[in-house]
Amino acid sequence: MLAIIEAAGWPVWPLILASVVAVAIIIERAYSLRTQEVAPASLLLETIKVYQERGVTQELVARLADGSPLGRIFATALKNAHNSREVMKESIEESGRAVTHELDRFLTSLGTIASMAPLLGLFGTVIGMIEIFGAQTATGTNPGQLAHGISIALYNTAFGLIVAIPAMIFYRYFRSKVESLVVDMEQQAIKLVEIVHGERK
Repeated sequence: MLAIIEAAGWPVWPLILASVVAVAIIIERAYSLRTQEVAPASLLLETIKVYQERGVTQELVARLADGSPLGRIFATALKNAHNSREVMKESIEESGRAVTHELDRFLTSLGTIASMAPLLGLFGTVIGMIEIFGAQTATGTNPGQLAHGISIALYNTAFGLIVAIPAMIFYRYFRSKVESLVVDMEQQAIKLVEIVHGERK
């Protein structure tokens, strides 16, 4: 591996740094965007049960707010349970926007790496081409410099694609996951509003 990095030359180092950052983001988001972590399946039923037994209590609101992102939305809804249905829904939308922003964290950076990696690979390719042209001298071609230029060009192109393709795949996957979670949380929050206002049982 070290031999490949040496053959790829200095332009490969930004790509290696980008790959390390991309892997860190992918691991962090894969852990943070687990459905059970963001929107536990049993949370709505548990919240409704406690609400119907005791009403809105400070303990319930605090427990929900300190829990999952869905719990924070429920906590905001219950804080406004004494208001009209419209006010309650508005508070849920505001809380939902904040939660969505939190779920989107680092995804822009991952998308940037996915877009930037091929360009960094292209930059390395250009550096390699310059080396190739530099191998041409008045006395002939310098084989060592020519081979070095070719290796820089090819390795950087390959590294750029190796970093970009997985980064783009995971970026698209996480974006889709966030959208799915947001829709699910929105539907559950609406159910809570309707139950609080007596429109559902």
